[in-house]
Amino acid sequence: MRVPLSWLREYVDLPETATGRDVQAKLISAGLEVETVERLGAGLAGPLVVGRVLTIEELTEFKKPIRFCTVDVGEANGTGEPQEIVCGARNFAVGDKVVVVLPGAVLPGGFAISERKTYGKVSRGMICSSGELGMGEDGSGGIVVLPPEYEPGADAVELLELVDEVLDIAVTPDRGYCLSLRGVARETATAYGLPLRDPALLDVPAANTHGYPVRIDDPQGCDRFTARTVTGLDPEARSPIWLQRRLQKAGMRPISLAVDVTNYVMLELGQPLHAYDRARIEGTIGVRRAEQGEKFTTLDGAARVLDAQDLVITDDRGPIGLAGVMGGANTEIADAVPDPETGRIGGTTDVVIEAAHFDALSVARTARRHKLGSEASRRFERGVDPLAAAAAAQRTVDLLVLLAGGTAEAGVTEIVAPGEPRTVTVPADHPDRVAGVAYGRETVVRRLQEIGCDVAGADELTVTVPSWRPDLTDPNDLAEEVIRLEGYENLPSTLPKPPAGRGLTGRQRLHRRIGRALAGAGYVEVLNYPFLSAHALDQLGLAADDPHRRLVTLVNPLSDEEPALRTTLLPGLLGALRRNDGRGSHDLALFETGLVFLAREERRLAARLPVDRRPTEEEIAALGAALPEQPRRAAVVLAGAREQSGWWGRGRPADWADAVEAARTVAREAGAELLVRQGAYGPWHPGRCAELAVVVDGTEHLVGHAGELHPRVVKALGLPARTSAMEIDLDRVEAAGEPVVPGPRISTFPVATQDVALVVDDSVPAGDVERVLREGAGELLESIRLFDVFTGEQIGAGKKSLAYALRFRAPDRTLTVEEASTAREAAVALAGERTGAVLRGA
Repeated sequence: MRVPLSWLREYVDLPETATGRDVQAKLISAGLEVETVERLGAGLAGPLVVGRVLTIEELTEFKKPIRFCTVDVGEANGTGEPQEIVCGARNFAVGDKVVVVLPGAVLPGGFAISERKTYGKVSRGMICSSGELGMGEDGSGGIVVLPPEYEPGADAVELLELVDEVLDIAVTPDRGYCLSLRGVARETATAYGLPLRDPALLDVPAANTHGYPVRIDDPQGCDRFTARTVTGLDPEARSPIWLQRRLQKAGMRPISLAVDVTNYVMLELGQPLHAYDRARIEGTIGVRRAEQGEKFTTLDGAARVLDAQDLVITDDRGPIGLAGVMGGANTEIADAVPDPETGRIGGTTDVVIEAAHFDALSVARTARRHKLGSEASRRFERGVDPLAAAAAAQRTVDLLVLLAGGTAEAGVTEIVAPGEPRTVTVPADHPDRVAGVAYGRETVVRRLQEIGCDVAGADELTVTVPSWRPDLTDPNDLAEEVIRLEGYENLPSTLPKPPAGRGLTGRQRLHRRIGRALAGAGYVEVLNYPFLSAHALDQLGLAADDPHRRLVTLVNPLSDEEPALRTTLLPGLLGALRRNDGRGSHDLALFETGLVFLAREERRLAARLPVDRRPTEEEIAALGAALPEQPRRAAVVLAGAREQSGWWGRGRPADWADAVEAARTVAREAGAELLVRQGAYGPWHPGRCAELAVVVDGTEHLVGHAGELHPRVVKALGLPARTSAMEIDLDRVEAAGEPVVPGPRISTFPVATQDVALVVDDSVPAGDVERVLREGAGELLESIRLFDVFTGEQIGAGKKSLAYALRFRAPDRTLTVEEASTAREAAVALAGERTGAVLRGA
């Protein structure tokens, strides 16, 4: 909401010395988010005056149309002689009043004006457009043409209100009343401790039977509807400069008098209005739900197919407006157009003013359903004062009568659904207990009255909430109002004291350890949106029956391109890697931990839980059973150099082994034994893919994959060559691990190292051989490491040699050579029995 300071001063007598920055500080202290204060006219200096165009000479010898004009600027130039100006705009004629800047002046942006020779003429000044004056868009697309009543030489800076300050306020959804000058003025008056001149306090005639006929078929969707009629409007009447300038400062473009007046009143009072051309309405105005598939063309010219939940304004022909969102093209105010035969000016002369109150939820859903946000829907969604409708209609009628020469008809239509003011009961010391500050009953009552509440009672207060604050529904809302007006900065700062045993859970500590371990290994954590598209799974090369294709599709996604919840972390991570690589960061190692969402094979409808009591365990379990499975995963992606080259030696690129080691890092933090063997799955290269498994309660479970991505996937996603990735199921890894990871034991006895080289078939995984050696070596084996893989003619075709270093150590003695050799031989024997391995050279 853009609030001109000059307009705000009409409702609050601010100190003369108060600047926009001062008001900003006060409003921020009161809880409003004032983002910026824009100084209009900053840098503007020198003579800027009204001029009357005397002559126009068309200069036709140039590539583009150029005009040489003489302009009467009165005595502003010191001589009284006409000012000669070269101008390229063509939206003005002889006799028009324009804005002229004379030599020596400076326009906004530091644009200095001086006499200069151009197009063979000397131009002494400039005829200005709205953009050059920093006024914003006025819809003319050219020079500012002023009404004829202004005298040449008059100060245009004051006339156009070019110098002002505008507060740009980010209005939160619960403060919808601040989407109006009335609401912001109320907050300003409270912040300064000054009285408010409420613009909604108008004398409004009572409803009678002579008003325009209106029928409400859905009182829940529309609980108040005011209709007023103004006749005899001058079709040629234009919005005065002061009204246009206020709209422009507030960020709106002047259109026509009737539309400008409704927009002005909406900004002033916060009540959206709509003006219908009475000649285009047929019969009674109605409010009802649309028929499914009903068609309707809105003011923006778009033909829309309506939903049965849309609330519409109708006449005897059908819809004429989307309630609270946008009017229809079939009742639009007509522009003033001369009749080609008679020359008479035609246009809208009679209007029906609608000021209604619509259900916020209905308006919000309609606006989102049709992707049709508007200034009206923005206000209705956040809550509009229902009692302001009659005053807004009256204010609109008064302005149309004043500015367009119309006549207000005596008929007044006002339909109001029965209702009572909302009351909230709150203990007088409730704000004290919430804030930890002793405000006292007197302060609480005074602050609540300042925001418009009626307060009764002593220790137990009965608070009647004002009609413009639909967000005040319970005692905590009222406590918040007291606290913010007393000043958040005055709240004491105290450290919380959690009770013992309320720290992080074991699962949370594990996830943090894993994150720290991966970060320590050189990975950078990223956080991606949990959304994806089916196309992303196609790019990963997943089979049609892959479980990851059981998507949970959202009804209202943030983006239509990504309508489903993610079933894997890889698309988001690979997208982040691609973006960073495209921006020049080629050596990348990224990781993410988070939930994925897998649709259950049996789809269930979630039951609506009660709000007046705690749900039972059965109800909570039924709700959980209807939700998708949500396992937590960890994933990494790598590309470029894993180790940089330098004076210390050659670096090395990231490869599949780094991805596997990342999985081992995760498993170590969980205290789980990770089984790694060759695999083939989806996005990974079939020859460079490892399956990751753990054993839980004696049963082996596949928990993920790691390795180098398939070249086809790399090409489809636009990734660097040889990109590697790993994804692992943290929940399963946690279940396979120890709750407390034991620390390493340091022995004082020496280690005995034995090497063994085994020849096996190419098809035998090295991991299987390692597991058998570990099992056969027994308890004395401290560690085992594969340090060489050899293939060649020396060992035969279809064979490979695997060389392992085995470290033996006893916790209570120094091992003998015989003990270490016996353990080694037992390991080799079991490997031969299980895998067919034979000692190399035997």
